Amino acid sequence: MRSPTSHKEKASSTLFQRGDRVEILSDEEGFEGSYYPATIITWLVDEDYIIRYKTLVNEGGFGHVREVVSADQIRPIPPNVVVEGFSVGDEVDAYDNDGWWFGKIIGKNESKYLVYFEASEEENAYPLSSLRVHQEWVDGGWV
Repeated sequence: MRSPTSHKEKASSTLFQRGDRVEILSDEEGFEGSYYPATIITWLVDEDYIIRYKTLVNEGGFGHVREVVSADQIRPIPPNVVVEGFSVGDEVDAYDNDGWWFGKIIGKNESKYLVYFEASEEENAYPLSSLRVHQEWVDGGWV
């Protein structure tokens, strides 16, 4: 759907624990730069983890996808930042295709915000409920 975002985020040396809710950075073609909610199942050697996606299901729709991912693809769930709305130019994450995509607000009508995704040169409209303040996980903290 969209190509990679221009920003890169990297997990710190934080070790995640079984049951932790996290987001996984996709490296799948067409989904690079998007984040998907998941849960840590277990830690493996070399800072790899087995995770279970919250929103991605196996072919046939039975069970959630599990896979091995490296620590640099994992970040904690961002803290919820309550906003009443956004302004043109605000950086946001838009929930689309079961994951979060980085973009900028470029317009607004009565019920939706128009978001531009620079990496893919796409724009789509979203209700406020499908947007969140964009935050980056840098050196073990949110900025």
